[in-house]
Amino acid sequence: MPDLLSRLRGWAHELGFSQIGVADVNLATAEPGLLAWLQAGWHGEMGYMARHGLKRARPAELVPGTLRVITARMDYLPRQAPEGWQNLVFERLGQPRQAAVSLYAQGRDYHKVLRQRLQTLADRLQQAVGPLGYRVFSDSAPVLEVELAGRSGIGWRGKHTLLLHREAGSMFFLGEIYIDLALPITPPVTAHCGECTACISACPTGAIIAPYRLDARRCISYLTIEQDGPIPLEFRVAMGNRIYGCDDCLAVCPWNKFAATARESAFHARDELRAPSLAVLAALDDAAFRAMFRKSPVKRIGRDRFVRNVLYAIGNSGDAALAASAAALVEDPSDVVRDAAVWALERLGPATLNT
Repeated sequence: MPDLLSRLRGWAHELGFSQIGVADVNLATAEPGLLAWLQAGWHGEMGYMARHGLKRARPAELVPGTLRVITARMDYLPRQAPEGWQNLVFERLGQPRQAAVSLYAQGRDYHKVLRQRLQTLADRLQQAVGPLGYRVFSDSAPVLEVELAGRSGIGWRGKHTLLLHREAGSMFFLGEIYIDLALPITPPVTAHCGECTACISACPTGAIIAPYRLDARRCISYLTIEQDGPIPLEFRVAMGNRIYGCDDCLAVCPWNKFAATARESAFHARDELRAPSLAVLAALDDAAFRAMFRKSPVKRIGRDRFVRNVLYAIGNSGDAALAASAAALVEDPSDVVRDAAVWALERLGPATLNT
């Protein structure tokens, strides 16, 4: 089996993965924390987090017969991100005419890329061992990804609740293969956050309410991607020009100075998403939105939710020249877009309401 694990690592590297591990399926100690998080309502409108009950913490119930979970990470920091990219994250927040799109979403949709590679990896394993029961996942089912990755030595859970690695920071995607083969378990690593609380201090909305505790309802990534309908008034100004996700807690993390550039070209940033114009984005109709974000993770939120976010950014820009973009949408067919357009005009000043 150790030799098989070594071969598995070699195949994974050929497929673009940076690291793999193997976790046991007994996650009983993680269940209380999951239940407490759900009972507190911190998952917000993400009903799918509670829909499957404790199957999320019980791999053998989600996929009967599962004995081990192969965990994998794939780095996603775009090659265009220069040394000192963390400073650029905050610099673009100071560009009022431009939108800030999270780095992970500036390339292709990672769900499909990882699932395809995981499928190929599982197929190779099956060719080596014979009949194998397995199922692959990448942020696509009730799976405790960070917990499994942490237990298998991929990294440790940071205070922002994301996984951290000493040589890759947290700029990577995770994926899993549930298998009915008892591969050797790879050991966890120790945590190295120490007394640092940079991620907690940097959160624009105070979503990291304590070390290792995240109230998703306050998180800008949740608000811009998962929140349906209008975003609560108390968070709109704090969003700034962030229209899809938020990189603040990642950018301030000292470990991300070691973040590795993506080997996978699909994750390299598309030029039009590095600093897109708010005016251009606000003018997108459904067809134009779908065309622009084809094969992008942004596509999943739909045109109306996306333009809603763009309008909040316009309202926060302080730039009266963008009022025309908001005014053009006050009679949009979408309720959420109309609401955001009126809010943006009110933020830009009374004189713009009649623009």
